[in-house]
Amino acid sequence: MTNIKETVLAKFAEVFGDNNGADVYFAPGRVNLIGEHTDYNGGHVFPCALTIGTYGVARKRADKMCHFYSMNFENLGVIDVDLSNKIEPDKALDWVNYPLGVVWAFGEKGMKAESGFDLLLYGNIPNGSGLSSSASVEVLTGFILRDLFGFDVTNQDLALIGQYSENKFNGVNCGIMDQFAIAMGKKDHAIFLDTSNLQFEYAPLKLEGAKIVIACSNKKRGLGDSKYNERRAECEDALASLKTMVDIKSLGDLDEATYEKLSPVIKDGTKCRRARHAVYENQRTIEAVRALKLGNIKAFGQLMNESHKSLRDDYEVTGKELDTLVDAAWQVPGVIGSRMTGAGFGGCTVSIVREDAIDTFISQVGETYEKTIGYKADFYVVEIGDGPCKL
Repeated sequence: MTNIKETVLAKFAEVFGDNNGADVYFAPGRVNLIGEHTDYNGGHVFPCALTIGTYGVARKRADKMCHFYSMNFENLGVIDVDLSNKIEPDKALDWVNYPLGVVWAFGEKGMKAESGFDLLLYGNIPNGSGLSSSASVEVLTGFILRDLFGFDVTNQDLALIGQYSENKFNGVNCGIMDQFAIAMGKKDHAIFLDTSNLQFEYAPLKLEGAKIVIACSNKKRGLGDSKYNERRAECEDALASLKTMVDIKSLGDLDEATYEKLSPVIKDGTKCRRARHAVYENQRTIEAVRALKLGNIKAFGQLMNESHKSLRDDYEVTGKELDTLVDAAWQVPGVIGSRMTGAGFGGCTVSIVREDAIDTFISQVGETYEKTIGYKADFYVVEIGDGPCKL
């Protein structure tokens, strides 16, 4: 981290003339171990923060100008925004819509930045990988704004403001999981979060002799233009049908048996499958955390596998790339569990792999993937880290 800190400070000086008075910040990426597409259905999720993420160097200015620069999109150069104008999303601003959305969201909540700032970002999360590079940028920006302007907000507030900006400014109807996992991350723990009421507990992640390995499909996808909002609407329609039979707030309120009894009221077969995934996945997540607490990592892995099958067959968000990675992972001895993670349609898989099998896993799965898909996947053996911080 120290090397990265020096690198980003040097780059800041190069881009903005000097780095006097500039501070360095970090917000992690996240991976969700189980509980996919449950967060906007009032269910449980089980994500953890990673030690890879987004670094920011920021310095307050005396005028109303904001200057944004990303080391990941150097070809775009410095992008300028004048805060004395109305803040609006603009395609021409490209990636800057994410940090700018957070500045806008703070303003909407009565916390206007009284001056501009210079901001340089560098992320070591693969872009479009499904490890939440956008939520990482949102939480990081909120953390920086709190530090620069003394806004009175908690880390949990930062998560909610980040989600609000993504929903209302960037038009992606995401749930709370990504921002919450990043803002509230805790080293060596995953977060068991009930998204219906934001009650959560930290669960120690003791993976005796195993590690988390992320495989990035390198198939790019954008959430806003993927089928994400469509899936969300299908679940809302299914919920509306179920509500004619039972008094519930969300699909997360149902267990499997009640769902099976009531499901005939959903006349559309597709919507029926979408709701079934949401209900069963929520129960799987509760069961998985229970298994982990009992030290039954094998049962946890089996539930991860079942989660992937449900996302493939009932929710239909996996696609050829993710299915190839998971099918290949299931063939490797020493793989405890493997599934897609994130929104789907590209992005990543998460696998729990015994340490002595990691090299075999990477070479075998990598080879199968390249042969089937025609290009390489990238692999990351990850550690579980803390939430945002000032370095």
